[in-house]
Amino acid sequence: MKFLLTNQETERLKFRKLNDNDFEEWQELFEDEEVTRLLGMHEFKTPRERCEKWFEWTFHRYKNDLGGQNILISKINNQIVGQCGLLVREVENKFEIEIAYSILPKFRQNGFATESAMKCRDFAFENNFHNRLISIINAENLNSKNVALKNGLNYSHEIIYNDQKMDLYTIEIKDWQLNTTK
Repeated sequence: MKFLLTNQETERLKFRKLNDNDFEEWQELFEDEEVTRLLGMHEFKTPRERCEKWFEWTFHRYKNDLGGQNILISKINNQIVGQCGLLVREVENKFEIEIAYSILPKFRQNGFATESAMKCRDFAFENNFHNRLISIINAENLNSKNVALKNGLNYSHEIIYNDQKMDLYTIEIKDWQLNTTK
């Protein structure tokens, strides 16, 4: 499970693995139809079905050493604010590591996505997981694009991923090294 940030921390957040007890709280994410659309989960009809699928995918990733999103816990109030992590992906027939993030609606616009995504970026490069990192973002998801840009990723090109047009954002380790040594 080398790609997981279990027991890592940022200034305001603690990372831990998702567990079954998180289900009810995490289901709130999928009550938002816009999130459902942006995540490409419209084939699952109810918030419960979407959340069940999310948990299935996450536990599959954990079990098969494919990374996965970690639960983000606020250090201030011990509440779950979202998830963020490194996902092993195959994109355009290449091995990639994606920085992925989802923040619960009531905690958005507080910088949690940016803070946790930066931790993922640094953790991946410090551990030499890959020479570049990506984020795959729905073209309409302006908030996620802003997080990627703040995290040093730049728009690369449009791709088709899971039968959807998506924007690919990337950062090379050499660019990260230049910015961390300034």
